[in-house]
Amino acid sequence: MSHPLDHLRRCSVAVDLGSSRTRVHIKEKGLVVDEPSAVAVNTYSGALMAVGSAAERMDGRTPRHIRVVRPVSNGTVVDIDMARRMLRALVGARVRRAWLRRGPMLRAAVTVPHNADPLARRAAVETLTGVGAKSVELVDAPTAAGLGAGLPVEQPEATMILVCGATTTQIAVLSLGSIVSAATVPLGGDTVHNAVVQHLRNEHELLLLSHSVRPLHVALNEYPAEAVAGAGRTDGGFGAGGDLTTEVCGRDVVTGLARTVRVNPADMRAAARTPLTGLLDTIRSVLHNCPPDLVADLAERGMVLTGGSAQLPGLADQLRADTGMTVHTPEDPALCPVNGLAALVEGKVEPMRLSVP
Repeated sequence: MSHPLDHLRRCSVAVDLGSSRTRVHIKEKGLVVDEPSAVAVNTYSGALMAVGSAAERMDGRTPRHIRVVRPVSNGTVVDIDMARRMLRALVGARVRRAWLRRGPMLRAAVTVPHNADPLARRAAVETLTGVGAKSVELVDAPTAAGLGAGLPVEQPEATMILVCGATTTQIAVLSLGSIVSAATVPLGGDTVHNAVVQHLRNEHELLLLSHSVRPLHVALNEYPAEAVAGAGRTDGGFGAGGDLTTEVCGRDVVTGLARTVRVNPADMRAAARTPLTGLLDTIRSVLHNCPPDLVADLAERGMVLTGGSAQLPGLADQLRADTGMTVHTPEDPALCPVNGLAALVEGKVEPMRLSVP
């Protein structure tokens, strides 16, 4: 069973509901929402305190009666009511007028995981219909991400795409607008987050502040590979007098007081790389289920990393070293799914038929 492209071209809104961020594209207006998928709620009154970035800043810093909720997990809506309230608040009054101006004819397209079960698909549909959509079209995330990355997914040739999310990574081989082979592994940015936190606890007896892990990922990415390779040298890999360390502030496990330690980025990269090894077995399984001709295509073209966690430190390097395939990362991998969905809604994709997820 497949979607004629005309069904998607009738849609006015494209929504990418991710575990980490929610993005909304409105036809002829562009991307109007790009906010964290978080809601702060007063548990006494049920009132909405904050959404998006404001709610994420509250995470771990609220009194007991205020709870930060994430209504999307593993790319699937797990709390329909909160997801609806979050979307209404994120869209805002000014954009909501454009959203609802079409009245009962509003159609929406939304990304879902390639292996979404009927309950997950129904949750996505009910979330969008609850905020004014008359009908909802579902598009699997790997296909949308491939289109957003500019890949020829509608051609009779293999395209391998990895959608790296906060909690899961979807691996798919696409051809003729459909998924030939795919799998999902429960590994994402949060997995690396936990590995970094555990490394600092074990090696330095330090509890990392909740808002310090993401900046640390960025800092690790800023170190050139040749510098990290020279981490064992006395000059730190930067030349005489170099110091290949970075400061991390957290809470001492024993005393409970704030403490700052200096850590070696090479060690942090190793800690972040360890959980990524489970990704390789899944990639091999996906390739094993592909026809030989498509695998030969992939040997030439390699794989493409998309999603918010595509630029995790060491991810591309490890995949390149362990698979022998070239690894490409688009300029803004986090926006690939919503950009691909927007291309379908705007009618910028050549005629083809997309498989129903």
